[in-house]
Amino acid sequence: MLNRLFTTMNRCIAAIVLVAFSQCTAQARDLLLRYDRPARFFEESLVIGNGRMGAAVYGSAGCDRLSLNDITLWTGEPVAATATDYSGCLERVRRLLDADDYVGAEAANMMLQGPYSENYQPLGNLFINYGTPSADGEAIERTLNIGNAIASTEVAGCRREYFASSPDSVIVIRVCNAGKKALHIVVSYDTPLPHSTMARDNMLITDGYAAYHSFPVYYHAVPDSLKHLYDPRRGIHFRTIVAVKPLKGARVAAVNGTLRIEGGSEAAIYVVNETSFNGFDRDPVAAGKDYKAMASRRIARVMKRDFKALRRDHIADYQRLFNRVTLDLGATAPEIKALPTDEQLRLYTARHQRNPELEALYFQMGRYLLISCSRTEGVPANLQGLWNEKLLPPWSSNYTTNINMEENYWLAEVTNLSELHSPLLSFIARLAVNGRHTARSLYGMERGWCLGHNSDVWARTCPVGLQKGDPLWASWNMGGAWVASHIYEHYAFTLDRDFLDQYYHCLKGAAEFCIDWLVEKEGFLMTSPGTSPENRFVLRPGVNIATSYGTTSDLAMTRQCLLDASRAAKALGRDEDFIAEANAVLARLAPYKTGRRGSLQEWWRDWEESDTCHRHQSHLYGLFPGNHITVDSTPGLARACHRTLELRGPESTGWSTGWRVNLYARLADGAMAYSTYRRLLKYISPDDYRGDDAVRGGGTYPNLLDAHAPFQIDGNFGGAAGVAEMLIQSTPGSITLLPALPGEWASGSVKGLCARGGFTLDFSWAHGQVTSVTIHSKRGGSTTLRHGSTVTPVSLTPGQTLTLRP
Repeated sequence: MLNRLFTTMNRCIAAIVLVAFSQCTAQARDLLLRYDRPARFFEESLVIGNGRMGAAVYGSAGCDRLSLNDITLWTGEPVAATATDYSGCLERVRRLLDADDYVGAEAANMMLQGPYSENYQPLGNLFINYGTPSADGEAIERTLNIGNAIASTEVAGCRREYFASSPDSVIVIRVCNAGKKALHIVVSYDTPLPHSTMARDNMLITDGYAAYHSFPVYYHAVPDSLKHLYDPRRGIHFRTIVAVKPLKGARVAAVNGTLRIEGGSEAAIYVVNETSFNGFDRDPVAAGKDYKAMASRRIARVMKRDFKALRRDHIADYQRLFNRVTLDLGATAPEIKALPTDEQLRLYTARHQRNPELEALYFQMGRYLLISCSRTEGVPANLQGLWNEKLLPPWSSNYTTNINMEENYWLAEVTNLSELHSPLLSFIARLAVNGRHTARSLYGMERGWCLGHNSDVWARTCPVGLQKGDPLWASWNMGGAWVASHIYEHYAFTLDRDFLDQYYHCLKGAAEFCIDWLVEKEGFLMTSPGTSPENRFVLRPGVNIATSYGTTSDLAMTRQCLLDASRAAKALGRDEDFIAEANAVLARLAPYKTGRRGSLQEWWRDWEESDTCHRHQSHLYGLFPGNHITVDSTPGLARACHRTLELRGPESTGWSTGWRVNLYARLADGAMAYSTYRRLLKYISPDDYRGDDAVRGGGTYPNLLDAHAPFQIDGNFGGAAGVAEMLIQSTPGSITLLPALPGEWASGSVKGLCARGGFTLDFSWAHGQVTSVTIHSKRGGSTTLRHGSTVTPVSLTPGQTLTLRP
């Protein structure tokens, strides 16, 4: 029984601090990605980032390459008011659906589309040529220590360290030769964007600009060569400065547009960048930031600082976030752990080896990536976090709102990185502004706001497609309801009333749109039109349709949004009329249905799916990330959800597999959650690798980035969230420990996971049973702690910590 209160004596506290410190130190040492050859492909590179700038480090011996990004460097300009007349379009679609003319409704639904989202852009490439071709055959070791966010390459007596500092907003490379061997290095920089570069003294200064408009790679009405429209008087501009600080006798000079480092044994290379992006609604030229001056001031400040101080401040800032959570799932056999990370991943897949440290590493990799790419207010992590090398990236590397953008942030609260949720939450406020115009101009809705399938740094909210996009994906407008749930989720974990007060209008606005979007049909309120993201039903043989009414995912998101908005209003003590309206709508909302095969119906009719193994499972939204379907409160619906997953089958994309880990965890099926997690860690070859042994599909690349394929970062974040969901689940009034613990993790410990209600927990377990729990309350409050059949009420004052043992 969890009912023995341990006395908190000073010596116990001291012992706990020492143990925690030693655990953190061991974790920082052990959480290592290690490789014995240079990266040939992006999917082998090691990524670093400071939340604004990022780099993919290749670690080659003779000529090293870092591909660079800035999370604010996009094509485009602020969203312009639409000139398209949409009057009558919505009514036409609804009339056709009322007549069950689904083919006609499908075609009419395309008329409710606007421009495509813009493209996220690469910043450029930094090349460091060591002038030693023979070194290409030398033994090499590349590492990424996610305990301190430092990457390294060691080859031929030369050590290179790479890190992206958030406090100083700079990417740092230090080159150090052993035995005081003299340096002979040429540093150069290039970018695929229009630019000019000046080399002087110890600096390369590059000024450039992105296109003021572009089309996605999949838009085939224009060739790729014409998909970017450039004008030096428009679009986001940038300045990149590469500076060399010679150390220990080295000298540097600008020669033919490069920087040459000679003599000495050590040098530091600094990269800063600034763009003119100044907000989603400001012209980046007429009202842009003074990016040139800002970049110049930053490099001047960094050059004055000591390298050791830069490194120390970077580590302290990073570990302030990262060290909040430690995870021990057991030890890996030493002979396996000694192998390079990509070899471990291969064997984990091919031989089904036991490797609990790799499983814990993947979880912590998700946290590392979020720290590295989500620190810019109003600019959340995109489809690739912030690491993209292509002018025309897959799906524009944009914000895909029918799962992917939201999945990026599932781990933020529960894994103790709540501050990193802020870029998404502040982006929601921007979406609400543009989404209100979309709701009025496209649909004639006077209340609330909505969001389509794709967005970008300009907070675009219309369903995209230029009236030619397939409704399968383009004609979807429930993004506001989905993303707004993050507002109440943040509040549920933090109990931050000031935050809720600030963002309540966004949540309420999303709910108001949902209410006004509903129509009465067959005695219920339901959506019309609607699609189930990226899936079709079989209307008749040979005819597959996406557009219908009352789709289950629409209703699930509407239900969750109304529940969250009314709970938020109650927490703030306001809007009684709205609460009453939301409750009245919820009472009349079309219910869930179980189909003929025992699964949760995806559409209002029990149609057959055109793809029975489809990657999306949006109709299970109410189970996860929603919370109104549960094993305890709605067991019949939970069983139908489980049956849906069975019928979908085990194979899917990376991000979908990450979602399924969470779904199985919510269903308390630890065995399937773990099996699915292992499938997420399936080794996948780099996209451009063409060997006979290439492995394709969804899973994990050699550098532990998620394979959709191609690379999408959402699988990393969804998988990490899934591990947490297997270990802890919570509501505002209860916390359940080990709700979906697999037998493979029979013993272990975790420190620092968070629960709704403002609680942080450390707990350990053995043979599947909790052995100790420490619970800390940030703001004070009561909860019920559950494990198996054990139920313990807990009530704490603000800042109080309680330790319990069975």
